[in-house]
Amino acid sequence: MMPTPEARDNCITRTSADIARVGSSVLALPFDIARAQYAKAVQLGLIERSLLASARFGQMLITLEKLTLGPLARKL
Repeated sequence: MMPTPEARDNCITRTSADIARVGSSVLALPFDIARAQYAKAVQLGLIERSLLASARFGQMLITLEKLTLGPLARKL
């Protein structure tokens, strides 16, 4: 039994979206690692525990991610 053309197109669209999502996640991995390292450094006392500093660091990473990945950057 062959799928209908609409079902096949829907499957291709979903698969393409899944591939794009995985690719975006892989490209964003260095930024996620940086966030995790920052959090670990705060927990260990290497970086001062500060909401303002944390927000600045987060904004800097978002900016770097947008500059580096362009339209592939996640919308955080």
